Amino acid sequence: MTATSPTPTAAGLTRPVGPAAGVVPVALALIRRSLLGTVRIPATFIPMIVMPLFFVIAFGGAFSSVTLLPGFPTDNILNWVAPFSVLQGASFAGFGSAFGAGRDLENGFFDRLLLAPSPRLALILGALGYSALRAFVPTVIVVSAVLLTGATVPGGVLAIAVLLLAAMGVAVSAGLWGLGVVYRTRTQRSGGLIQVGIFTAMFLSVGLVPLSQMEGTWLYWAARVNPITAVLGMARSGFVGDVTVDAVLPGVGALAAMIGLLGWFAWRGFRRLEG
Repeated sequence: MTATSPTPTAAGLTRPVGPAAGVVPVALALIRRSLLGTVRIPATFIPMIVMPLFFVIAFGGAFSSVTLLPGFPTDNILNWVAPFSVLQGASFAGFGSAFGAGRDLENGFFDRLLLAPSPRLALILGALGYSALRAFVPTVIVVSAVLLTGATVPGGVLAIAVLLLAAMGVAVSAGLWGLGVVYRTRTQRSGGLIQVGIFTAMFLSVGLVPLSQMEGTWLYWAARVNPITAVLGMARSGFVGDVTVDAVLPGVGALAAMIGLLGWFAWRGFRRLEG
């Protein structure tokens, strides 16, 4: 006979279940649940659509003259701001998964997940998988909009693929940062703190102007050590020229470091929920 253990149902009762499910099935089930929640609450998509387009319009107009600076990598401002706007939207994608975890902690659903005989890692991977999928939205919306309004993509299809990879990496990183905060505060009201961290990381980089134009200021040193700078270099590589290994590898390395560090931060916070 196979041992069984009680698992809480939606009605708060218990029922016998078999052995604990694997990491992948549980994570996929949580991703599906989150996607269904998004369909039922379309407003959760608004920040990922509106904000990136707002950045394209605002920065594309206000910073259009920076393309006249000596050595600027492109003469089309849309090519410069589009990848930055996509990564901003991707960061909102990651924030959304953390917000959902905070809501589950407040309404008690997360406690039921902790009682279920399922791998703990799946609870985090489910949220991160949802974040990565949401990164497709700002990528498709922004790239479509800028191509229709005059942007060019010298790197072709490979450039868009690299941009999508960068967006998914940023979404996962932002999700880990958000989960780490939410697991410690146990409330979705910590969203303000999460957004401050995301905006600070994004704007203290080469989001608006290249490093060469920041020399002599403290912003230069902040952007130089900011891993987002390398990720932006990767994301922009095919929009300001050809996709090159020299541009992509530092970005991949920066994403790996961010995911590793923030993954440790999120896991430590998760362990506190069980303590």
